[in-house]
Amino acid sequence: MPEPGSLPLYQQIAELLIRDIAAGRLADGMRLPPEREMAAGMGIAVGTLRKALAELGARGLVEPVQGSGNYIRHRSEPESVYALFRLELTEGGGLPTARVLDVTRTPKPQDLPEFGIADFAWRIRRLRFLSKVPAAVEEIFLDGSYCADLRAGALSESLYLHYRDALGLWIQRAEDRISTGALPDWAPAGFAHPPGTVLPQVVRISWAQDNTRAEVSRSWFDPARVNYVARLK
Repeated sequence: MPEPGSLPLYQQIAELLIRDIAAGRLADGMRLPPEREMAAGMGIAVGTLRKALAELGARGLVEPVQGSGNYIRHRSEPESVYALFRLELTEGGGLPTARVLDVTRTPKPQDLPEFGIADFAWRIRRLRFLSKVPAAVEEIFLDGSYCADLRAGALSESLYLHYRDALGLWIQRAEDRISTGALPDWAPAGFAHPPGTVLPQVVRISWAQDNTRAEVSRSWFDPARVNYVARLK
């Protein structure tokens, strides 16, 4: 049974392939393996793979050629629910998933950049995975004006997708500030480093469709397994 909030399996496969395209692991013009071979390698049904490839075909990222197979068609900015997610496995790509640790209504920490209009925020703590590899610990603060209640079981693995579909909030752009910081004491045991370890830290400010600051987050990632990647056009 899929985890609560997880994307449908075909969409997970589509997003994984999109990230592999963006990372250059699937190059423009590359012929994909035969569908049955590819599905067997991923441990999924052929029908699920075909649905994922159809999704990529609709986005112009895969071109089926009759009698020959499926070919990658690279685009500089593939459309993805994880378009603003900058962490990748050291070998490139990786499917983002997440386990919610807790969701709490809380006063806004004074050490964060200013955001929103409410005097409180919804704090979401998560352990982030890339293709099942523990990659980062996240602490996300959503301005309290966007919802009266927020429950862990209702959240999608893509918070931006949940914001859009459930709250009518579109994250239009984000600014990342890279530094280092000590891993907090609430970091779960499943992460590779103990609390207090100094790790790369990303503080992100996210803007809504009306150009107001809607969310601030901070993430600590494992540099032995993960890179922060920003591709410039």
